[in-house]
Amino acid sequence: MELRFTPEEVAFRNEARTFFESALPDSIRKKVQRGQYLSKEDMVTWQRILNQKGWATPMWPQEWGGTGWDAVRYFIYKEEMNRANAPEPLGMNVHMVGPVIINFGTEEQKRDFLPKVQNLDIWFCQGFSEPGSGSDLASLKTSAVRDGDHYVINGQKLWTSGAHRADWMFGLFRTDPNAKKQRGISYILLDMKSPGVTVRPVITMDHGHVVNEVFFENVRVPVKNLIGEENKGWSYAKFLLGNERVGIARVGFSAGRIAYAKAVATRTMVEGKPLAENPRFREKMAMLEVELKALEITNMMVVAGMKKQGPTQDPRTSVLKLKGTEIQQALCEILLEVAGPAAQVHERAFLDGNDELISSPEWNATAAPSYFRIRAATIYGGTSEVQRNVVAKGVLGL
Repeated sequence: MELRFTPEEVAFRNEARTFFESALPDSIRKKVQRGQYLSKEDMVTWQRILNQKGWATPMWPQEWGGTGWDAVRYFIYKEEMNRANAPEPLGMNVHMVGPVIINFGTEEQKRDFLPKVQNLDIWFCQGFSEPGSGSDLASLKTSAVRDGDHYVINGQKLWTSGAHRADWMFGLFRTDPNAKKQRGISYILLDMKSPGVTVRPVITMDHGHVVNEVFFENVRVPVKNLIGEENKGWSYAKFLLGNERVGIARVGFSAGRIAYAKAVATRTMVEGKPLAENPRFREKMAMLEVELKALEITNMMVVAGMKKQGPTQDPRTSVLKLKGTEIQQALCEILLEVAGPAAQVHERAFLDGNDELISSPEWNATAAPSYFRIRAATIYGGTSEVQRNVVAKGVLGL
């Protein structure tokens, strides 16, 4: 199987590298490199820069603002973006609600929503998980009862990322309580400013505010906001969750973190010598680099297969998710070890990026928060246990 880039692909890689180095505001790059939270303004600014370039929604159909790239060019785009410490476009918009509207929405919904989704004029959040309905999402209970030209929604969503920033939600709601679990669920768009919507923050162990709980009390939503057919929402959700395959390993991100860890180790003194000269530290980094190279080769094999066969589901993407997140966690753990006691900083330093609050070297300021935050990486997007089952069946044939 051919794993080398063609001359045209190499030229595209150079174009992408130059763009990300020159177009990304330095203030945003530093926040990503340090592991700080980005503000809503940061995300909107960067996505609009990408949109002006025509790169905000590269895998959408060209008629709706896509680039027409194949899987290899998209892989290069994602890797160069990660290597440059550039944030990815808002996934809820670009990879989740956008493709669902494109494939299952009405022409009116496409015209009304897609340009705003692409330019981040509308910020979407995902209303899926509920108390007691996380991994078993099909057991969700939040109801949407038809009342003339509206649905009346009652219930609760949990772990809703970005709900406090969002203008709209795309969510799954039970429209037929008598149907089997996977049936009777509909996919509906909901204005977060609707009367009866309440958002409450869930502060995570890194003191960050990303996830929320959302309550619905007799929220009226126009029926025209239903995507596709009523009671077919489970099928649209499966399409959504399987839509993003290329770049899931985040090889470029991990390569950048390895370089970052090495850099901070050169100025971290242990017993009078730089930590970078410590044999045990060098051994850890070498092992991670070998694992990352193996992951990169696997990633390229998957991409090469997609280029040949089209965007079919490859069970090896579970290997990419499984190993990619484990490597990300290992790198954050190493940075936490390097920071040591200096990781204990003002609790808001990493929240709002205010350098004046940071009482130790800036790379230390986010070591602990990043470590805590990355623990969830092996859960969201499909737990490691689920990925191992897919690998056992689809790759090993067990």
